[in-house]
Amino acid sequence: MKELTVNTSKSYKIQIERGCLGKTGKLAERLFKPGAKAVLVSDSNVLPLYGERVKQSLEAAGFSVHTFAFPAGEESKQLSCIAQIYSECAKHRLTRSDFLVALGGGVTGDMTGFAAATYLRGIPFIQIPTSLLAQIDSSVGGKTAVDLPQGKNLVGAFHQPCLVLIDPDTLETLPQRFLSDGMAEAIKYGCIKSRELFDMIYKEDIRQNMEELIYRCVDIKREIVQRDEFDTGERMLLNFGHTFGHALEKLYGFSKLSHGEAVGIGMVMMAKCGESMGITKPGTTNEIIAALRKFQLPTSDPMPIDQILSATAFDKKNSGGMIGLILLKQIGEGFVDRIYRDRLAELTEVLQ
Repeated sequence: MKELTVNTSKSYKIQIERGCLGKTGKLAERLFKPGAKAVLVSDSNVLPLYGERVKQSLEAAGFSVHTFAFPAGEESKQLSCIAQIYSECAKHRLTRSDFLVALGGGVTGDMTGFAAATYLRGIPFIQIPTSLLAQIDSSVGGKTAVDLPQGKNLVGAFHQPCLVLIDPDTLETLPQRFLSDGMAEAIKYGCIKSRELFDMIYKEDIRQNMEELIYRCVDIKREIVQRDEFDTGERMLLNFGHTFGHALEKLYGFSKLSHGEAVGIGMVMMAKCGESMGITKPGTTNEIIAALRKFQLPTSDPMPIDQILSATAFDKKNSGGMIGLILLKQIGEGFVDRIYRDRLAELTEVLQ
């Protein structure tokens, strides 16, 4: 068992342990009074797999538990689904002494966190991520959001969980495509902060060392979030590959490319831009491509660059006519460069 503490405006524990789903109730007892009510939010894929185990654990600890499931997929990450979660909370008369539980991948965690941040102006929630992407990235740090037709994660709030439970056993039921999806985010952590992590991912059989991978990625994010909880500086590094990646997701209607696939392509695009500018060490792009291909992740896309650039107009890193680009000096060393948006087309000529 590995445990980390995130010291932000509200401190909380992250527990990484095989089989910890069955301990949800005992761990929740440390946070909530006996008899508190909970709404367990999950999707149509995950709830049948793990919902009953978590529900029984909570009920054995004396909590009153209700479940709510939505159709699996990014397409559900809408305000209309949040309204359904609100209705479920109101139906069971949840108060600020009660809590939500997010059981699932990044979509579940983002939506449940946003509902918790806004219902009664804020109630507690527990994150139980079941996908690799959610375990190493989206479940930690308190970013919550839903999508709009204009772009990804455009409506949201910062709302830290009160506990994160990561059970690596849940990855055993994860389809290969979505395991690879999470590996794209792991590669991102290596690119921006740790050459050692990048080499471990590329050179080793990572399936044999999954708990260590999760721990290292979460620890990197924990340290960044502690220094920049509200995403005004260093935390922007975590968006390496996301400017173009989010644009591709939007252009394909959040259906053709998974988040990790889109981010992987975005990392390659940004590394190419960095090399062409003389900022990024030559050969970095090829290293990223090789790491992505190890996990059968795409490294390019036929979408015209002018359409991708247009779709970045709603990127959250835009501010006052400028955009924050996350670039690399070399593998393991990322930085944020603010440029005027009208320079973006010039920098991406190399991608034509």
